[in-house]
Amino acid sequence: MEHRSSAAAGRLRGVGLRVTAPRVAVLEVLAEHPHATADTVTGLVRARLGRVSTQAVYDVLAACADTGLVRRIVPAGSPARFETRTGDNHHHLVCRECGRTVDVDCVVGARPCLTPHDVAGFAVEEAEVVFWGRCAGCRTGDDPNAPTHHEEARQ
Repeated sequence: MEHRSSAAAGRLRGVGLRVTAPRVAVLEVLAEHPHATADTVTGLVRARLGRVSTQAVYDVLAACADTGLVRRIVPAGSPARFETRTGDNHHHLVCRECGRTVDVDCVVGARPCLTPHDVAGFAVEEAEVVFWGRCAGCRTGDDPNAPTHHEEARQ
C-alpha cells in the first residue's frame, strides 16, 4: 500500500495539489476500480479512511479532473464515472444492461481520431467515442439480477 500511496502523492504534487489522505485514497481507489461512480468512490474511500464526507470526495474528484489526474466520462443515461487513465485518447465500451464499462484503445492515428466533415469554425481538440453493447455476462443469459456480475460491473 505504501508504494501506491507514494505514487499517488507524487502525482498530486506533480500537478500542484496538496497531498491529503482523501486525495491519495481517491487516486488509489480509482487505480483499483477504473470507471467507478462518485458514489462507489465515496464508499471505498470511507472503507479506507473512515469518516469522509460525500462533498469532500466530490471536491477531490473535481480537483483531480481539473488538473488532468482523473478523467470524467458520462455515458448517456448513466452517472458520471471516473478513471485515472488520462491523456491517451482511449474510448469506452458500455454494457447496455449492467453498465459495465471497459477501455477501448483508439484504433486510428493521433488525437483526435475522428474529424467531423464540417467543423463550423471550431478547432477540434478531442474526439470522444462510446461504444454500446452487451457484456459477456449479460449475453450468456446470466440472471440479470445476479449480484456478483452486476455489482462488479457497476464499479
